[in-house]
Amino acid sequence: MPHITLAHQVRPNGEVLFQEVAGEAVLLNLSSERYFGLDPVGTHIWGLLNRGMGLAQVHQDLCDTYDASPEQLQSDLLALLTQLAEAGLVTVGE
Repeated sequence: MPHITLAHQVRPNGEVLFQEVAGEAVLLNLSSERYFGLDPVGTHIWGLLNRGMGLAQVHQDLCDTYDASPEQLQSDLLALLTQLAEAGLVTVGE
């Protein structure tokens, strides 16, 4: 798997079902039949990815929305996306 950067395109995998419950998300990977949970920030990111936003746009949205440094938000965003990619929940392209 490539090292994910803000230049990559990341999209939710079509084999993943999404349900929002009380501001958090439950994801079901139909291929592995495993459930995953996202906190409210992760759920926000998932929604942005579903709308087709590029990672630079997602990062900017996070900077505009949350009170944290751009560097911390980028680090957290890329770490989350790496975890989602390893779990087969998103696809990563150039």
